[in-house]
Amino acid sequence: MKISAIILAAGQGTRMRSSQPKVLHPLMGKPLIEYALQAARHVTGQQPVVIVGHGADQVRQAVGEAGTCLLQEPQLGTGHAVMQAEAALSGQADLVLVTYADMPLLSTGTLQRLIDLQQQHNGPITMLTLLADDPRGFGRVVRDASGRVQAIVEEAQATIEQLTIRELNSGVYCFRVEWLWPALARIPLSPKGEYYLTDLVGIAVAEGLSVQAVPASDPAELIGINTRQHLAEAGDLLRRHINRAWMLAGVTLIDPATTYIEPEVLIGQDTVIWPNTTLRGRTVIGENCTLGPNSILVDAQVGSQCTVIASMLEKAVLEDRVDVGPFAHLRKGAHLANDVHMGNFGEVKNSYLGPGTKMGHFSYIGDATIGEEVNIGAGTITCNFDGERKNPTNIGDHVFIGSDTMLVAPVTLGDRARTGAGAVVTKNVQPDTLVVGVPARAIRRLKKNE
Repeated sequence: MKISAIILAAGQGTRMRSSQPKVLHPLMGKPLIEYALQAARHVTGQQPVVIVGHGADQVRQAVGEAGTCLLQEPQLGTGHAVMQAEAALSGQADLVLVTYADMPLLSTGTLQRLIDLQQQHNGPITMLTLLADDPRGFGRVVRDASGRVQAIVEEAQATIEQLTIRELNSGVYCFRVEWLWPALARIPLSPKGEYYLTDLVGIAVAEGLSVQAVPASDPAELIGINTRQHLAEAGDLLRRHINRAWMLAGVTLIDPATTYIEPEVLIGQDTVIWPNTTLRGRTVIGENCTLGPNSILVDAQVGSQCTVIASMLEKAVLEDRVDVGPFAHLRKGAHLANDVHMGNFGEVKNSYLGPGTKMGHFSYIGDATIGEEVNIGAGTITCNFDGERKNPTNIGDHVFIGSDTMLVAPVTLGDRARTGAGAVVTKNVQPDTLVVGVPARAIRRLKKNE
């Protein structure tokens, strides 16, 4: 059977108390709607239809090419929202999955189970429910004495007896298409002037058709984000799930409760992560690394056997056996080759440090290309900005940069050149040459191995 998905994302989310559409609030580095998009694509094999309303332009921009956005205007309830997809999906599928953009923990496994059960079910609806003591505002699933689903009663309309029902409607459904589209037109207008998708259950039962309700194996998957408290609860559950998975994969987390790892991060075996470490974006970590404590890596690429202590890496690349920190900052474009050492309170931006290079503390390297086995003394600065443009610094192999050297770019230092402490280098330095002073001047040629 061919399956399509509809994601409902039109709500205003007033309880978030935000100018930003609810479905765009970030959870572990990604907007809420992205979780729904990924899950829907995974189980259907095609782009979902996204029903947008509040903040439609912003949501469309976030969805991009990952889904087809259709506007619900005015917003007259969930049933009315699904009606908007009829023209786009009519004749395109046998089953339609309906889910929500504010349920980020809903797994592909649960959705697949829902679809599989509907495929085996002769009736028009299979709905996902949950068993919980805290109703969180969900409607109650009413069954008859034989256990057959009879209706969904919203909490505001439920009787005292119905309020004690523990089976709750999550609002996630799988429908048979040939029944769905005509049935939507039979939904009655509610006292609030809206059309509710939940009324389809009563319509099906009135027609003598079977409605199947399947409790989710993990009720936590069905947490809907309506407040920032819900957002924090979902974040805590997702973080614990991610951390547990990495520990099972061979990564040591010294204190999982203080370790933050976003979903797209990759980590090699036998890496050890110390407390208060954050790994964000598309960060990739190799094997046998030590990270933290108190390190932040964002979209960083780290090889094997590296150490990063109390430092920040942003879109930086570390090859193998690199050690950084404490209190170092690698900015976008920083690339440290094998066996580089970067000391405390150093900063590197848009620069390459060759194999075996040692960068002392309190140094800044920007827009530079540095060769292998270079010594960069404490307090060295590449003066790369002249007020209008960034200028390059090029340093050859086996160069020795004395402490407090100022390299006024554009400038090139040849292989095996040396600078004295406190030198201000404003002109190119030839290979095997020692320069000292302000401005730096060549005082002698260096002998081999000197």
